[in-house]
Amino acid sequence: MLYRVLFVCLGNICRSPLAQAAFEHAATQAGLDVEVDSAGTRGWHEGKAPDKRSISVARQNGIDISAQRARVLTKSDFAQFDQVIAMDTNNLAAIHKLAPLGHRARVALLLDHVAGQEGQGVDDPWHGRAAAFERTWEEVSLGARGLVTFLQSR
Repeated sequence: MLYRVLFVCLGNICRSPLAQAAFEHAATQAGLDVEVDSAGTRGWHEGKAPDKRSISVARQNGIDISAQRARVLTKSDFAQFDQVIAMDTNNLAAIHKLAPLGHRARVALLLDHVAGQEGQGVDDPWHGRAAAFERTWEEVSLGARGLVTFLQSR
């Protein structure tokens, strides 16, 4: 079965590109067939590569995200993707606001897939140093593994 998953943060240059990479890695290891992308609720960085600190932390974990490009969440994403996964509650609200009536995509927070962290958001590392991006990598990796487990149980 093909699982189509979209990860969404604010600008699509920090958290959601890392979540996309972590999930692709975890899904591949689990043998899941996936189509994965990421988007932002704002278009500030449209067409740009992920933040250099995101690229660096992904590379430190054996994944190259430098070819990813930021894009904005669109109404058509709700028809293309089965899962629309928000990085925090503000972006979750923005996703719900944009979602067309009657869409079938499942919308959730990434950390809803981690026992004990339901309802929590992934920390935004934008204003932090490299350690903040390392913490974000840990959070999205944990969430990605939880999402893989969730999809395997369906």
